[in-house]
Amino acid sequence: MIVGRLSHQCDIIFRVIDIMEIDGQSKAILYGEDYRLVADAPLEDLVPITQSERSKRSSKVRLLEEKSLKLFRQDIDLLRLEQEYKSTSGYLTEPNYFQIPGRVLHLDGDPSYLRKCLELYKKLGVTVYGFHCNEKDMPIHVGPLIEQYRPDVLVITGHDAYTKSKGKKTDINAYRHSKYFIEAVKEARKKVPHLDQLVIFAGACQSHFESLILSGANFASSPLRVNIHALDPVYIVAKISFTPFMERIRVWDVLRNTLTGDKGLGGVETKGVLRTGMPFKPVMDDDE
Repeated sequence: MIVGRLSHQCDIIFRVIDIMEIDGQSKAILYGEDYRLVADAPLEDLVPITQSERSKRSSKVRLLEEKSLKLFRQDIDLLRLEQEYKSTSGYLTEPNYFQIPGRVLHLDGDPSYLRKCLELYKKLGVTVYGFHCNEKDMPIHVGPLIEQYRPDVLVITGHDAYTKSKGKKTDINAYRHSKYFIEAVKEARKKVPHLDQLVIFAGACQSHFESLILSGANFASSPLRVNIHALDPVYIVAKISFTPFMERIRVWDVLRNTLTGDKGLGGVETKGVLRTGMPFKPVMDDDE
């Protein structure tokens, strides 16, 4: 069921995931339809969103997604042209090289978002291994998955939310899933300590940005505790995957084409993971 919250003027569209008794009151557990936000609300605060209203809102979001995708493709095409120029000594020789983009391991607390992200990775040409995993279980599973898939880039995301009534913004206990993201980052760093050997993005809507970075993430959400779009992690990862490993990625270069920008995303200077090799000579059969 798709709903909005009357108390918030239906600013965000949610999916109803479950109904639970919380503090003696029946409340719906809500997942954002386009933003990585989890919330709960009394049933009387919810109003169904009509198909026409949903389509109208979805159309606006899709336009933003298409704009970001176009800009990222332009960035990637420019990176490829730069690499071709360097690999051919300024186009003085025939192109005779191959490229190995970074491999991505993506853990997502939302199966619907995971499917959307995997579709976008495919469009961008990023090699990815995606797994749906409850946020609370991520610290348990991330280590074995790193050992099995040996990724260059790790994404740890899902849903999160800051609740003012539970504490100040500096209190990690006031966040729904930030502590699990932090634990997962720490477990990942036990496997690969160096920030340039495994690039990590971690967090979701309103996550405790500072703690995620201090735990070892290269990029995280959310500096101003705002909501982030479901596909923002993919845009960051694509930039990293197609940037040569000898080049540093300036943080703003990564954030500028995301849907959320620097209010919801941030990070530290990081090297790319793309590697170029040569010569590129496909093996031919003897009779060819």
